[in-house]
Amino acid sequence: MQSDRADGPLDVSTEERHAMIAVAAYYLAEQRGFPGSGALDDWINAERHIDHMIERMRNNGATRRTLERVGLRNALHLWGQDSD
Repeated sequence: MQSDRADGPLDVSTEERHAMIAVAAYYLAEQRGFPGSGALDDWINAERHIDHMIERMRNNGATRRTLERVGLRNALHLWGQDSD
């Protein structure tokens, strides 16, 4: 049942993780004004941040519903407030 999955432990597939990283890398490039160089650094930073966000959410007992409600762009905005 879809509801069970939404309220269960946070489980992110490889494909979902990849898509989240791609979106995050885009937003990081957007913040830099899209200069040609830096795409690899954007991807690596996005990957690190997404993995950290997912792990932090899991540790806090977040569900898939929580992840969907928070939204990726809002989560990215919060990174600026993190000290890591």
